[in-house]
Amino acid sequence: MVNYLLATDEQKELVAKVHEICEVELNEKKVREYEATDNGRGEYPWKAHHALANAGFYSMNMPKELGGTGYNFVTRGMIMEEISYYDLGFAFSFRGLGEKFPSILNSHIPQEKKDEWIHRQLTEHIGGVFCLTEPNAGSDAKMIESTAYKDGNEWVINGTKCQITNGGTGEYFTIFAWTDKTKSSGKGITAFLVYKDDPGFSVLKKEEYMGMALANIVSLKLDNVRVPEERIVGVEGRAFATAMGTLEFVRPYNACFTVGAAQRCIDIVKDFVNNRKAFGKYLIDLQDVGHKLAELQMKVDTIRAMAYYALEAADRGMPIGRVGSAAKGYGIDVCCQVCYDALELMGGYGLSKDYLVEKINRDIRGYAIAGGTYNIMKEVVCRTMKEKHED
Repeated sequence: MVNYLLATDEQKELVAKVHEICEVELNEKKVREYEATDNGRGEYPWKAHHALANAGFYSMNMPKELGGTGYNFVTRGMIMEEISYYDLGFAFSFRGLGEKFPSILNSHIPQEKKDEWIHRQLTEHIGGVFCLTEPNAGSDAKMIESTAYKDGNEWVINGTKCQITNGGTGEYFTIFAWTDKTKSSGKGITAFLVYKDDPGFSVLKKEEYMGMALANIVSLKLDNVRVPEERIVGVEGRAFATAMGTLEFVRPYNACFTVGAAQRCIDIVKDFVNNRKAFGKYLIDLQDVGHKLAELQMKVDTIRAMAYYALEAADRGMPIGRVGSAAKGYGIDVCCQVCYDALELMGGYGLSKDYLVEKINRDIRGYAIAGGTYNIMKEVVCRTMKEKHED
């Protein structure tokens, strides 16, 4: 189901296919089963993963010349909005796993090894993981404490990463670590390609959150992990800017995720108020209820427009630091409130686990933090508004 009026016929067909797959693999019954596994910690839905991947919705940013679909930013946003309509946690993990292959391409491993990894990603649907956040480094990412030192022709990496999405499901990992603490973060942090089976690399634990049960979010440990020089990603010491650039393009996607979830809440409530009576009328005919529901839809349509505006700008090669951060920060703040207001419109039923509105309210809160908090997004926007002074 497409709510973006400017969608092309091709985009509508793609979203319809996603809808068809999700109706089977991520319907409400299956989502609840996945969420209830492992004593309520949840489980990543691999059947949905492979079904969508087999249909061409994995590694969607991979160019056609490498075997991918090469969908543009707007198309990928629409596809992720539709998946998020069914489950936010899965949508977040699925996109993340599939779009980290540039770390393979930007490393210095032999071309045949790069080809092997790309082939596995396309045929086995394996994926990569972005590892920046640490116990003492969240919003202030340059405060990471992981280190790597040179020992002959190898680098030895030590550190702990936390709140890492797909840490337990990925096959290759982009690890950010200090290689020269005498320099600034812009010149002293390096990214390394670490493989799942590298000695000394391990998953410490799966994080337990109030929501996002279908995402795989873990803590990782690197204990004297040795990698060859060729597994540096990009240029030694210059990884911090790359990390910030990666987050910049993720932010409007975060808005698309939450738009999908908020739209699901509205649709559930719309059905509820059209079929439930109070004071001799259907709830939708009570002006306070009907107008409130209309207000929620207006808000979601507005954030949808913001998100696709940013993604359209990205497709045109324009800078999206401000518009992407605005869509992420303001957009998610609004969508979180929309979901809560939707819950309230259902009264006590909104709190019931019989309705997905309760679950979506738990899931969506994570998006207010992941990729940068609302306050951080305001700071990013503020930087674009500061004038330079001689003093």
